[in-house]
Amino acid sequence: MIPANFQYARAGSVDEAIGMLQEHGDNAKLLAGGHSLIPAMKLRLNQPSILVDIGRIPELRYIRNNGDHVAIGSGATHDDIAQSKAFDNGLEMYPAAAKLIGDIQVRNKGTIGGSLAHSDPSADWPAVVLASDATIVVKGPNGERHITANDFFTGFYETALAEDEVITEVRVPVPASGTRSAYAKFMQPASRFAIVGCAAMITVSGGVCSNANIGFTGVSDMAFRDSAVEEALKGKSLNSGTIEAAAALVAKDESVMSDHFASEEYRKHLASVFANRAISATVG
Repeated sequence: MIPANFQYARAGSVDEAIGMLQEHGDNAKLLAGGHSLIPAMKLRLNQPSILVDIGRIPELRYIRNNGDHVAIGSGATHDDIAQSKAFDNGLEMYPAAAKLIGDIQVRNKGTIGGSLAHSDPSADWPAVVLASDATIVVKGPNGERHITANDFFTGFYETALAEDEVITEVRVPVPASGTRSAYAKFMQPASRFAIVGCAAMITVSGGVCSNANIGFTGVSDMAFRDSAVEEALKGKSLNSGTIEAAAALVAKDESVMSDHFASEEYRKHLASVFANRAISATVG
């Protein structure tokens, strides 16, 4: 398929990009790595009249350990994250997830900011930012806003990001001592999108689980935290029995998707299996 006609403009800064979004309104779309937007344009599901390219703005591409949090510029590519040493000590699921995204071309061009803004219900990063209690920093004509991951995803391909705002950074709190994290997914073999993906961040103190954050993607029409699984793990000594019992509670209060890749029943089964794998990987 061939996209509808459009104009192209390259922004030299975040403020310039915001100005272009204000000027063109709903007719403009941001282009970062392009691996979410361009396929939608080829199918004519999205027909912007102008693309504002922010993929080469230097101020958006970085990964920094700032002591109490890791700051990821929205222009950081999946490969940047996969290769970074900033995610030790409890944030291992970030490079783990990055290495499972797409192929080498996608990982070298696609960005974390573009993925979060697109909010595909089968994308990997939404589950990871939810499980790590990350904050999404956005900037628009009225200044900067900080949106928790729990508040950022609002529906099927929908987020709290306004039309004239740009994601600038993802801030990931450095977790408590004794924390480990993991990401596991059952992927569609061609696209490598998650049919089911689970991000687990587990803190063990005194031999028992003192905190558990469990995020899912691919299961419902948007990524979510599973409080039932989290509560079932807390206060328990983590072994095969307690992990299996907790994983059996997956998506208890969620509407599970059914499509040509997986029925509702099979997808829920997969979610339980991959929750077990992700949680077990944090204690194995």
